Amino acid sequence: MKKFFAEFKEFINKGSVLDLAVGVIIGGAFSGIVNALIDNIINPLIACIGGTDIGFAFEIIKGNEATKVNLGAFISAIINFLIISFVIFMIVKSANKAKELTAKKEKEEEAVTTKVCPFCKSEIAIDATKCPHCTADQPEEAE
Repeated sequence: MKKFFAEFKEFINKGSVLDLAVGVIIGGAFSGIVNALIDNIINPLIACIGGTDIGFAFEIIKGNEATKVNLGAFISAIINFLIISFVIFMIVKSANKAKELTAKKEKEEEAVTTKVCPFCKSEIAIDATKCPHCTADQPEEAE
């Protein structure tokens, strides 16, 4: 049982699990914002433009039972999905661009700025023509 809890603790402490938990929490909070956008801005605009409230529904009556079909809720769910998908796409695209720029900057910073003197094996500037440690003339390197 102790080994089980140790494995569980290792699993929980992995960064990906914590990132996923944060993503789920933020996603839940974000869904409230999107629902407010749909209910308070998009639905009224569609109602003004089309003259029909997006919350429309109709009933199908079969015998003594009536079944309500709410097309407005379905359309709202589709709009909600499209907005969330677009925003997530933009966030991921921005994050990838930032990651790409950071990687490019790190690669530029990692550019070779020093070389080793072939005579005394000291580290010297890449464009040095004479070693400051042993004063040996540096051979010209062919590119």
